[in-house]
Amino acid sequence: MENKIFNPKEYNNIKEIIYNSVNVYGDNIAFVVKHKNDDKIEYENITYKKMLEDINKIGTALYYMGYRGKKVAIIGKNRYEWIVCHLANLLGGIVSVPLDKDLELEEFESSLIRSEANCVIFDEKLIDKVEEIKKSNKTLVKDFICMSKIRDYLSVEDLKERGKKLLSDRKRDYLNVEIKNDIMNVLLFTSGTTDKSKAVMLSQKNIASNIYALQCVEDIRPTDTNIAFLPFHHIFGSTCILMMLSCGVKTVFPDGLRYIKQNLNEYKVTVFVGVPVLVEAIYKNIMKELDKQGKKKLVNTMVKISNALMKCHIDLRRKIFKQIIDALGGKLRQIISGGAPADSKISKWFNDIGIKTIQGYGLSETSPVIAAENCKVIKSGSVGYPMINDEIEIVEKDENGIGQIRVKGPNIMLGYYNMPEMTSEVLKDGWFYTGDLGYFDKKGILYITGRSKNLIVLKNGKKIFPEEIETVVNRIDLVEECMVFGMPNERKTDDVRLAVKIVYNKEVVLEKYNGISGDDLYKVVWDKIKEINTTFPKYKHIQKLILSDEELIKTTTKKVKRQEEMKKILNKNKDII
Repeated sequence: MENKIFNPKEYNNIKEIIYNSVNVYGDNIAFVVKHKNDDKIEYENITYKKMLEDINKIGTALYYMGYRGKKVAIIGKNRYEWIVCHLANLLGGIVSVPLDKDLELEEFESSLIRSEANCVIFDEKLIDKVEEIKKSNKTLVKDFICMSKIRDYLSVEDLKERGKKLLSDRKRDYLNVEIKNDIMNVLLFTSGTTDKSKAVMLSQKNIASNIYALQCVEDIRPTDTNIAFLPFHHIFGSTCILMMLSCGVKTVFPDGLRYIKQNLNEYKVTVFVGVPVLVEAIYKNIMKELDKQGKKKLVNTMVKISNALMKCHIDLRRKIFKQIIDALGGKLRQIISGGAPADSKISKWFNDIGIKTIQGYGLSETSPVIAAENCKVIKSGSVGYPMINDEIEIVEKDENGIGQIRVKGPNIMLGYYNMPEMTSEVLKDGWFYTGDLGYFDKKGILYITGRSKNLIVLKNGKKIFPEEIETVVNRIDLVEECMVFGMPNERKTDDVRLAVKIVYNKEVVLEKYNGISGDDLYKVVWDKIKEINTTFPKYKHIQKLILSDEELIKTTTKKVKRQEEMKKILNKNKDII
């Protein structure tokens, strides 16, 4: 089903996208960089023209250092140097290898070895790990280049100086390179929740086709200000920033999770793209403030009135809820959530107050988005329609029409690097098998029910999607996060009991429950779980509660590592299994 709303230009590669943006939006601000010197804060505005000049200087320097056709890894926090180095790779056909800044030393080194990277551009905060890797001499890395100027290392600024001189000497090989659209140009490690991450091979055509599909349905404007919260090493983050650049958007950088509200105000952000945990953090902060002011009930009443007016085609949401929107900078008009299932209740609430909140679905292997809600179709609990250039099918359906999601389209990866067997497991006859379970409604809107590997199957054949129950449990005020799982049943060794591990919110316990602890806290939480049980069929009832103040084991994109968490739980609870 075609759901085209806009008519963007279609491109074959990232180079075409960036050159078009510079041509159309050359004087627009592409990035704002905050410089803190002692107590003084200065903001540097970098235009699209200046960005391309920097890209070409860095790329030219890398070419003449011998990295044409080689692999250059990039590791560090989201910052201007990260993105211009990534684009310098892409616009010259150098294979870009984005790495997670939170990797432990062994994983960092292993990723460099597995990717066969020839050069690393790194953030100065990682200097200790870089020194260790240099010392061990196990990688193929020839040059370690720092994003800032530090002693004994070549810097990105040095690359710009070298590139500038080479370009003035008419060394134009980099500028004139023709991009090969369909070969590997990005090698990206998945943030998988299994033991060993896979290296996904993506082409420029893969990514460019996904940007085109997103532009067809998402309302992103050259007047927008985007805040780059999503880590660039993650495909959702890197495609998102390229999407913003394709639309002439201004991007700013956050100071950290604690400063979300401050940054939204500081930069008057209009578009916020994040994983659900970030969206939930904003929501919880608003609810906490409304609770303090005693306005929660009033706001809920006003939501009902506003929704009634909407049915009469009278939209006063941004006027009625101006105070809440002003607390978020006053300009926030759109939230895009992806990377994990969002709580439909939270998404609906933001939509109800006049901040358009949409959810997308995709994977690293699909560059990434294969379905999304859009500015015209928002269906609570769904992930919207398939992208315009993707074909999605549900296979191996059960009696409820739920089955594995498979997808075919120009954004599907080339395969896993040096993993032919794993590639053949998921790529069959042009179809990518996602490992996710879902179904279509009568209108062709896609719903995700969970991961096939997380599915809990009881002895009687009943199936439970833990994600469904987790969404409801997470709504309990005391719950910071949770994981629903099947715990071995001591009485029936071939069956499992439904269990939940809850990490409680210490602040809420102190503020709303007088700091209770031990058995008293357990009883309060268990009573709330029993209430939730009444809303589900008996076979979905939680029978075991584990309460903790320790954060669940997660990937850097905040997905719970279920297998590792299960091992930890079972080791700690041997006596009660």
